[in-house]
Amino acid sequence: MSKERLYLFDTTLRDGAQTSGVDFSVNEKIVVAELLERLGVDYIEGGYPGANPTDTEFFSRKRTEKAVFTAFGMTKRAGRSAANDPGLQDILSSSSDACCFVAKAWDYHVRVALGCSNEENLDSIADTVSAAVAAGKEAMIDCEHFFDGYKANPDYALGCVRAAYQAGARWVVLCDTNGGTLPDEIFDIVTKVQDVVPGSHLGIHTHDDTSHAVANSLAAVDAGVRQIQGTLNGLGERCGNANLITLIPTLKLKAAFADRFETGVSDDQLKEITSISHAFDEVLNRSPARQAPYVGETAFATKAGIHASAILKDPQTYEHVTPESVGNQRRVLVSDQAGKSNLIGELARVGIKVDKADPRLDRLLAKVKDREAEGYAYEAADASFELLARKVLGDVPRFFEVNSFRVMVERRFNAIGDLLTVSEAVVKVDIDGETRMSVAEGNGPVNALDMALRKDLGKYQSAIEGLELIDYKVRILNGGTGAVTRVLIESQDTKTHRRWFTIGVSSNIVDASFQALVDSITFALLKANPA
Repeated sequence: MSKERLYLFDTTLRDGAQTSGVDFSVNEKIVVAELLERLGVDYIEGGYPGANPTDTEFFSRKRTEKAVFTAFGMTKRAGRSAANDPGLQDILSSSSDACCFVAKAWDYHVRVALGCSNEENLDSIADTVSAAVAAGKEAMIDCEHFFDGYKANPDYALGCVRAAYQAGARWVVLCDTNGGTLPDEIFDIVTKVQDVVPGSHLGIHTHDDTSHAVANSLAAVDAGVRQIQGTLNGLGERCGNANLITLIPTLKLKAAFADRFETGVSDDQLKEITSISHAFDEVLNRSPARQAPYVGETAFATKAGIHASAILKDPQTYEHVTPESVGNQRRVLVSDQAGKSNLIGELARVGIKVDKADPRLDRLLAKVKDREAEGYAYEAADASFELLARKVLGDVPRFFEVNSFRVMVERRFNAIGDLLTVSEAVVKVDIDGETRMSVAEGNGPVNALDMALRKDLGKYQSAIEGLELIDYKVRILNGGTGAVTRVLIESQDTKTHRRWFTIGVSSNIVDASFQALVDSITFALLKANPA
């Protein structure tokens, strides 16, 4: 029997960006979109073009290769035509494949928030969808507050759904915007909606205010919807959105869903979900949730006792799925085989082929574990991981050696009395036995070090001409002024548009930064393959 297709719609970069304390830059949005492409979601909703400079720039060109690049916006304003609504036209003219428009589906909100009649709201829905279809876009409608609206006035809520579908919407998404609906209610209401719109054109968008967002999404699938909206790690305003990192393994590994449905996420992509989840947390500059389902550090951890004893005999006694299926690992005992298997998978992902019997793998595995104990986190620093692996495997040339570096930060008044802070760095490097010393001033100690290190690399200078540092994040791993610091740097080659992340860890923030800078330049030289 053929399986039905479920479509995964990610709204991390739009609805997830409503999270308190989260503010994505354009570069961060590009990085997150690449993570989502790795995961294999069907739709990536990137934001609201025209609403702010970041989203407008992000939608200035297409940012996805496989996923449907989706713009968010509002339906046209009541009292004007679609052609005469600047906000709607900004969305339609963006470099998106699809448009998802939010529409009021609760008559109370139509009256209070929009200040128009119920009929005008229905016209806005239909006209907006028609305009998007005419512009060659795949059209979707998010029926905001649908479940509350249905409970208050089912005829009108269904009228909104009907208006979107009949106007040509590919997906009509039922939103539990307040997050207060429970699974049995979701199932019952979604079942009734299919008298108006077939499930093959229905989506579900849930919030986690009662900690039921995942359960509500699964209930909606059981009832008939075939598109699921959610975010990475459950990001979202208030208590968050449905967590795709939990939903995807459940859909693929639990027989109740896996036997009936298929998604665009392959088994190999599922094995990357732990590293993708952790890499996303690094982009947010926060620690991964240790007890997160499937991907958390303790998701497959068992303390000593009868549970550990049983797992030693047969892991299935206390594991509902195998940790390897989601790229995680068992933490009840040290398993070199399990660790080595994960390591080989990561090596293959960064393009390093090595035989599983190669004795150097044991040294590399031990090195990685030692580094992680010190505070390194390689899920979000592929370039540093690749360099470490190639060094252990003997596959990185010695481009240069750093003899020493010195940084001075001076605060002083200039000639006209303005208070300035000036940073100066001195770096000494050896290249082919010749010592070179470079001095540079910069906007802070890290920038000064970066400029000094790249100022004179001799015969390698042309290979790093397009190199630029585009993001810099600091994480304090434990408390106090003498705490261990982790630095994550994102770099880019402006010629090839290649991006990479490097990491440094030290009790000294400047030293940690310098480690990441050296890795960044070494990686650039490795990929440039200079003579």
